[in-house]
Amino acid sequence: MIKKLLPRSLNARMLFSQLLAAFCAALVFLLVHAAGRYAVETIYMSRANVGSRQAAIYSELSRYVKLNEIEGSDAAAVANWARAQGSVNIQVFPDELSESDSAYLRAQTSPQYGRLYPMIFADGRYKISIEDTSEERELFLYDILAVLLAAITYIVIQLIYTGRLTRRIVALSREAAEVSAGDLEKPITAKGQDEIAALAQDMDTMRRSVIERMGNEKRAWEANSELITAMSHDIRTPMTSLIGYLDLLNARELPEEERGQYTASAYAKAMELKDLTDELFRYFLVFGRAELEMDKELLDARLLLEQLLGEAEFDLREAGFDVQRVDLESEASICADPMYLKRVLDNLVSNIKKYADKSRPVMFLSELKDGQLSVCFSNTVSRSMDRVESTKIGVRTCEKIMEHMGGSFLTRSEDGRYSAEFSLPVQQ
Repeated sequence: MIKKLLPRSLNARMLFSQLLAAFCAALVFLLVHAAGRYAVETIYMSRANVGSRQAAIYSELSRYVKLNEIEGSDAAAVANWARAQGSVNIQVFPDELSESDSAYLRAQTSPQYGRLYPMIFADGRYKISIEDTSEERELFLYDILAVLLAAITYIVIQLIYTGRLTRRIVALSREAAEVSAGDLEKPITAKGQDEIAALAQDMDTMRRSVIERMGNEKRAWEANSELITAMSHDIRTPMTSLIGYLDLLNARELPEEERGQYTASAYAKAMELKDLTDELFRYFLVFGRAELEMDKELLDARLLLEQLLGEAEFDLREAGFDVQRVDLESEASICADPMYLKRVLDNLVSNIKKYADKSRPVMFLSELKDGQLSVCFSNTVSRSMDRVESTKIGVRTCEKIMEHMGGSFLTRSEDGRYSAEFSLPVQQ
């Protein structure tokens, strides 16, 4: 509960700590000052203690008078002795008090004047009054003690606050040094809600961003390595066949019919190489940039899909496929780049042409669900294909394009059926 009431800003907390330290210091001063006055008035200045000190003063003065043969009329000698003792005031009166002396003693506020002590001086018998003025000295000492304790209280509170602040800064510096030394898995703790905690949180966010970026770079490196390995295999196979056909055509004279077969086979392998290099070019066109330069705009989803899916249907029908479409019926708007969206559909159509079974229909399904525009392509995989896609270039390209448009791209393969679905959020 107390932590919730504390200010969050470092400046506000510093001011709060200073005010708290000043309050505690003032409280300590008042307590010590009051305790000192109480001790002086009730203990030090009690009748018994005052009488004991007066008896000691009387004994010392009597010894001084006797040794130095001081006369009662020698007020200067008595005053000098009193000053040497400190906090003592001695007055000498005749043994027989006059009316004026009696009135003077009665007029004194201090009860110490009311008592006279007989003393023998060198010139006869006198009476003396002893006043113990050490009360002011004791009160002053207690005031000094109160000031010292108040100052110590203020300094201790400030040291506690600055010590905690320094420990947090040192801990943050140590954790930052460990991260900078390469230990990126070391978390940077953010305690509190002030500027230091915000700095620690920002540093930890930066650490996680570095880890994520390094992970992305590692995954991209692994993906590119896999791509190069797969592409080298896919390119080497038609390239070897192409070289073989060209060697046969160049090595010896062949009948026209056989030469035509070899030429047609070489052309087919060359076109296969062209398709692979086109896919590779599209892949690096997309993945060669950290951020795609898109020209997104607000579009009518139904009109856009009618155009794009109509072109895809026409292309597939020309290739001998049977296409069945379920179009979007509701009105909806999406924010997308038409050029990149067409590239996604071109990749899907290209994959269908290569791997789909022409004897089974290809399904296009467009619908709205959970605030998303979903377009699903579904087909049956040809039995002659032992894999759906060798390099996954088209899938990776579609994933990145849809990610940069704020959507998603998913593929599924089950029981000989292959489906690809991309979705975009519907704009209000």
